[in-house]
Amino acid sequence: MKYASILDTVGKTPVVRLSNIEPAHVRLYAKVESFNPMGSVKDRFARAVIEHGERSGLLKPGQTVIEATSGNTGIGLAMVCAQKGYPLVIVMAENFSIERRRLMRFLGAKVVLTPAAQKGSGMLAKAIELADAHGWFLTRQFENEVNADVHTETTAQEILEDFADERLDYWVSTFGTGGTLKGVARALKAARPDTRIVLAEPDNSAMIASGIPQPASDSAVPVSHPSFRPHPVQGTSPDFIPKLAIDALAAGGVDIFMPVNGGDALRVARELATREGIFVGISAGAAVAAGLKLAQSAPAGSTILCMLPDTGERYLSTPLFESVSAEMNEEEQAIAASTSGPLTAPRAPAAVAAPTTTLPEADQEAQAFVAKALTDSDPDVVMFALEWCEFCWAARRLFQAMGVPYRSVDLDSVAYQQDDWGGRIRRALQARTGIMTIPQIFVGGELIGGATDVIAATESGALQARLRSLPAAREARAVADPRGFLPGWLQAKRVQA
Repeated sequence: MKYASILDTVGKTPVVRLSNIEPAHVRLYAKVESFNPMGSVKDRFARAVIEHGERSGLLKPGQTVIEATSGNTGIGLAMVCAQKGYPLVIVMAENFSIERRRLMRFLGAKVVLTPAAQKGSGMLAKAIELADAHGWFLTRQFENEVNADVHTETTAQEILEDFADERLDYWVSTFGTGGTLKGVARALKAARPDTRIVLAEPDNSAMIASGIPQPASDSAVPVSHPSFRPHPVQGTSPDFIPKLAIDALAAGGVDIFMPVNGGDALRVARELATREGIFVGISAGAAVAAGLKLAQSAPAGSTILCMLPDTGERYLSTPLFESVSAEMNEEEQAIAASTSGPLTAPRAPAAVAAPTTTLPEADQEAQAFVAKALTDSDPDVVMFALEWCEFCWAARRLFQAMGVPYRSVDLDSVAYQQDDWGGRIRRALQARTGIMTIPQIFVGGELIGGATDVIAATESGALQARLRSLPAAREARAVADPRGFLPGWLQAKRVQA
């Protein structure tokens, strides 16, 4: 088939049955949006918003386009702007995967990075500031009705056509901008009122399911939602509830809220690759994890369709790939050695401190909890952490590589959220150590510091000596490159320096 341009290949993505992982009593399907030319569902909005801007006269010939994005919208816009000849500036928080910024730059876009501590609302504020200062065309993906309309007109119609002659009991989706949610939900509600709309959110950051409204803002930039917590599902659940998602809720567009554990999202994304041959990102893993969880109580014969927003290639530097080494493992080395041939070696990166926040006074119950956690001697290593903080993740990976048992007290996890228990423990920790940053890692009750401190102590041998001096006298495995466990975006920073 011939097309006038790459833009004509957007949409018409396949629905695929997940026959290897579906439970026996249901039919589990996935709509695989990675079949779009730039590998994600956001290609639909990218094309639609530029063409709408052209038709309406809001976008002038040669005008610079700008957007704040975690990556997929930016990659889609880079494709469209390259094909149509518009300059493009993308604003993105520095902690999103480095593959995304490189893809956008490869397609000709300029990428402006904002501090990780400012989260999604921070990158949006910078995009608005730049658009206002320079007269650029801001695509406003979090509130633009074009974002919802394109999904009503294309994504939903494709689903209705694919399931025209069979039941569709549940449609499962995560949310990022809310455009897919609003656009598909309203079309399915109109055409297939029996189809139930299921919204998947990270269980430790369930903003919509919390029932707490999005706080009002005095500016065009939304403020962080009080239920937001860092999570690993990049591209979904930003630190605020976007207007389009609020619209979907107000219209009754969500029937079921499904919390998904971040670890389950990662695991299912890997299973989609290894058991179904479908290479997708973490949000796709979250949607299918929600579908599998839903299936546990769904009636026999139910049909469940999950949205798979993007490809897995833009997650190579994230926890999704943390167990996938670039080097040969023992089994692969054995295969290589079964005949004859050469082998390979490692490399080295940098250090940075985690973002800080101001914390008020601690209470006695929380102080007692911290004291008890540090005096309990098994295991000797105690880490006060955030479940999906990249620095905490780096420390965990280092300890696992060294074979060092540790206890991780994940202060933002679901178990610590009731009555702000995690926040109270964190304040008690600050009162004890005078340090606000997380993680805080103790060995034998002695504070070592954060992730970079532990890495430095590993490099100097001080950590290993401390472990040997404890009653359990633990011997840690040697690690060739401790700094290689730091987040990928820090490695990129170091290379640039």
